[in-house]
Formats: sequence, structure tokens, C-alpha cells
Amino acid sequence: MAKVIDFQTDPSRYRHWRVDYDGAVANLFMDVDEDGGLFDGYQLKLNSYDLGVDIELADVVQRMRFEHPEVKVVVMRSAKDKVFCAGANIRMLGGADHAHKVNFCKFTNETRNTFENAEADSGQKYIAAIKGACAGGGYELALACNHIMLTDDSTSSVSLPEVPLLAVLPGTGGLTRVTDKRKVRRDLADVFCTLEEGIKGQKAVKWRLVDEVFPNSKFDDMVAARAREFADASTKATGTGIRLTPLAKTVGDDGTLHYSLVEVAVDRKGRKATITLSGPDGDAPGSPEALHAAGDQGYMLRLARELDDAILHLRLNEMELGLLVFRTQGDPEALLAHEAFLLEHTNDWLANEILAYWKRLLKRIDVTSRSMVALVEHGSCFAGVLAEVLWSVDRSYMMEDEFEGDNRPIAAITLSPANFGPFPMGNGLSRLETRFLGEPEAVGALKTRIGEALDATDAEEAGLVTEIFDDIDWEDEIRIFMEERASFSPDAMTGMEANLRFAGPETMETRIFGRLTAWQNWIFNRPNATGTDGALQRYGSGVRGDYNQQRV
Repeated sequence: MAKVIDFQTDPSRYRHWRVDYDGAVANLFMDVDEDGGLFDGYQLKLNSYDLGVDIELADVVQRMRFEHPEVKVVVMRSAKDKVFCAGANIRMLGGADHAHKVNFCKFTNETRNTFENAEADSGQKYIAAIKGACAGGGYELALACNHIMLTDDSTSSVSLPEVPLLAVLPGTGGLTRVTDKRKVRRDLADVFCTLEEGIKGQKAVKWRLVDEVFPNSKFDDMVAARAREFADASTKATGTGIRLTPLAKTVGDDGTLHYSLVEVAVDRKGRKATITLSGPDGDAPGSPEALHAAGDQGYMLRLARELDDAILHLRLNEMELGLLVFRTQGDPEALLAHEAFLLEHTNDWLANEILAYWKRLLKRIDVTSRSMVALVEHGSCFAGVLAEVLWSVDRSYMMEDEFEGDNRPIAAITLSPANFGPFPMGNGLSRLETRFLGEPEAVGALKTRIGEALDATDAEEAGLVTEIFDDIDWEDEIRIFMEERASFSPDAMTGMEANLRFAGPETMETRIFGRLTAWQNWIFNRPNATGTDGALQRYGSGVRGDYNQQRV
């Protein structure tokens, strides 16, 4: 049986990272345990990483937001001598199956995006302080920081050597951040990405690969001074953090997941997982003090944490469940009350963080490579932020009129201000703006219906759901859809869905998750990279990969 990957951890269990907190500045040290790989068969030498290292980093970044809101600047550095980070572990990549490699790259992307966007979302600025070799995924860690500082000596350099050494792309955003974020000139980027040894010193500044370079004798002092300078200039709202406690989660023998607000039912024969989200089990907080007192047990944060964990579990541990079915049950008015409180108190650091977490979570759903459908049933609470799920999935079906023997409230969808800006997709547009790309006037019309419980007929006429079915047709139509979806090629579905979801303008984020990930997905299947004589398999042997020279 394959190892079950657990995305939950805490500082007492870290093997690869440590954090020194000093008021407004936190020093985040990468100190990878060579023998702490997630799987057997490789050592994590030279601060190289696998999914286990990145799971810890994601936890560090999340706790920095919720447990340490006093932190305004995070300095990412290495605890190893003469190496910042060697990137993703090559032995791990060479031995991992294709699906794991691709999902590893996706999770790594999402973690990078989380701390890259921490300044805009939370006022936490990340500095990369590079001493030693900073290669491949190591440089991508630095690229996702807001400011990069490099020491000027004979061993310190930045590089993206995947093309010449491994026959793959810098697949977790490296190419895109070099061109779109650092705005490195195209020809210089071409040179940079084909140099095994990378770029050092002032040349790295001139090419915009780093922001500053200092001699070794001044480096630590300048990093500390820059961190203090950024912290002093910050206007970040601060306060006393809350503790993120372990999730209340059980896994059944059949793979079902049980949380306090989320249930995941598994149907292996039908190759689907049904995710049911519950509405509030308590009243909305009456004040910011009440929100803080609830800590991580407040409804909106608890639901986000549980759904996030469920999505990650399904991605990495249940790869043959090709269809995710989203359901909700609960009181939509109660849900909207919880949401309205957060939207009214965005100047409170915790309320702001919970909303920012939902933004990240919805984006994670957007880029999950499974067929996804939402069922708007009687008794559902697809309102406000949960209504966003309806426009993240590929199709949505809604119950029309009363169903015999069903005394739940009639199915309805309720829009709120949250559906018109606070939770943008990776393309920079709201999900409604993306949905109605060809008729933007529809979004304006929907704004006039905020707070109105839209029944099936209204929702269909407004374009908010795919189809509506009455009591006679519901069961058969849903069954036929699910059976048909399960019969299609998973590869064809993944390609089709990912392309359809990324409508509208292209951004750095859509390029990373759309174009770049698609190319890396293909390259990871090619024998030039992963075949017996491919570069990933021959790495470290002293023999170059034997390439099929046909251009495809």
C-alpha cells in the first residue's frame, strides 16, 4: 500500500526548518536533514528538498501569518555552509512516479505564491539572504521573496541549471519569475538558463537576478539593517497571534475523511469523492475580541483549514478519484453573517488573514487537476464565499422546485459583496468576471441582486449554474453525468479543464500554473528527461543524457 502523505505538521515535528523570532523580524533557516526524506532511496544533501521539506515550509508560512502577526519581515537564509539551497532533490525526482512529480511541483508553486503574496495580503515582506550556491529550486525560493540579497564571494551564485543538467524546465515558476517579475531581458535570461555555473556578484545585480550584493565582511550586517529598515517602514496591523491546533480529523478504512465541518465520501467504483461542507455551527462573532477568543475554532477559519487539508489529501493520496463533487448543507444566512463580520473588520489582522486564506484556498481549488462539479441541493448554503465554489468547478447542477419527501429549504444561491472582488482568481479577475468574460454587463446586473436568495429558475436565467433539474430528472441526469465523466480519458480531461479554467488575461500566476506546468508535465514524461538514458536518471554518474534529437 502506498504511503499516505500527511500535510499536517507543527514546529515540534520540523526536521528541516527553524525560525528565530526577534520582534518584527523573523529569521527563517533552511537546515535540511539529509536523512529526513519523505520516502526511502535518497538523501537530501546540500539543502535539497522533497515534498516533506515543502510541507514544513508551507506550515511555517501559515503559522507566521496566524501565530506571529507581529512579524513584518522574514529573512530566509541557509544554516548550511557554502550552500543556500540546491533545489529539488534529483534522486527523489528520478525515482518518483509522474503523478507525484507533477503534484509536488504544483504544491511547491502554491507555497511559493503564499509567501510571495504575503506582503500584499498581510504586510509581511520576505528577504532572501543568499550565501553559497543557490541553484534551481533554491533560486526559485529566492525569486518568490520580495527582495534578494547575495554575498559576493567565490562560492555564492544564483542559477537555474535544469535545462543543461536535467533536461527539464525550472518547473516551479523559475522561468516565469525571471521574465515577468524580475524583468530580466529575454536574451540574458536565455544565457542565464543555460549556464550550469550560474551568475555571481555585481553581474547578478546588473542582470536584475538579485537586488543587492555585498562582500562577505558586510553581508550579515547589511541584511540585518535592511530587515530593520523594511520593518520600520511597514504599516502592518499587528496583535497577539492565535495558535493553530491539530485538525479534528479521522480517516475511515474505506478512505472517507471526517472533520468537524467537512466530510469526504469515497466511491472507488465510481472514481469520485463527494465533499460536503457544513454551514455554521454557531453564531457569528459579535466583536473582534470574540473572533480572537475563538482562535482557530472560529467557523470561517476552521472550515478553510479542513477543506484545504481535504483537497491536498485527495490530490496526493487519491489520484484515481477523478471527480470531486462539492455539496453544502446549512443555513446560508448564518454563513453570510460570519462572512459579513470579516468583511466589516478587514482592519483587524485576524479577520484579514482569514479572508486572505480563503483567497488562497479558492485558488487551490481552481488549479486542482480533477473534474469538479457542484450540486446545489435543497438545504444547501452556497452563499457568498461558498458560492465561489460554484464558479471554480467545471459544471454545477441545481435542484428545481420541491422534491417528494424532502422537507429541507428549497435550493437557493445568495450573492454577497464577497463575490465581486475579495477573492480574485489567478488571472486577476473575480470568478464571476471570468465566467461572464463575454458579457461583462451581466456582472453589473448581478451586483443589484446581492442578498437575494435566487431559486433554480432565477439562478439558471442569471447564468450562475449549468443546468437545473426537477424531482423526476435529478437522479438520472446526475448519474449519467458522473458515469460519462468517469468514462473519459483522465489525460484529456485534465488538459481540457485546465485550459477552460484559465480564461481572460494572462498573469504571472496563470503562466506558472497553466503554460509552464503544462510544459513541465509533458517534459516529465519524455525519455530525454526520465527514460533509462535520460538526464534525470544519469545525473551524478558523469555521463550526460542520451537525447532523442527530434524536435516535437
